[in-house]
Amino acid sequence: MKAWFYSFEMALLAMVGLRVLSGLIELTAAGLMLRFNSVEKAVGLNAMLVIIGPTIFITSIAIGLVGMSDRLSLSKLGFIAAGVLLILIGIRK
Repeated sequence: MKAWFYSFEMALLAMVGLRVLSGLIELTAAGLMLRFNSVEKAVGLNAMLVIIGPTIFITSIAIGLVGMSDRLSLSKLGFIAAGVLLILIGIRK
């Protein structure tokens, strides 16, 4: 029987771990909102989540780019970086 876990790249596992962590944080916040039963506290928790989401996104993208850097040309990395920059510009208020 062949082990399935050895074929995953470390960058991929780090990205998956960040997404799982982000999901757990979101679920914890949802549970706290229900527990507190207060719109004011729910808004406060949502305000804290605003910081976590983009941070996880940017970190995950950075890890992915570093993981792919040996397989992509410099011009392709530039296009990817430009795309990420456009996404960040697009989500600004």
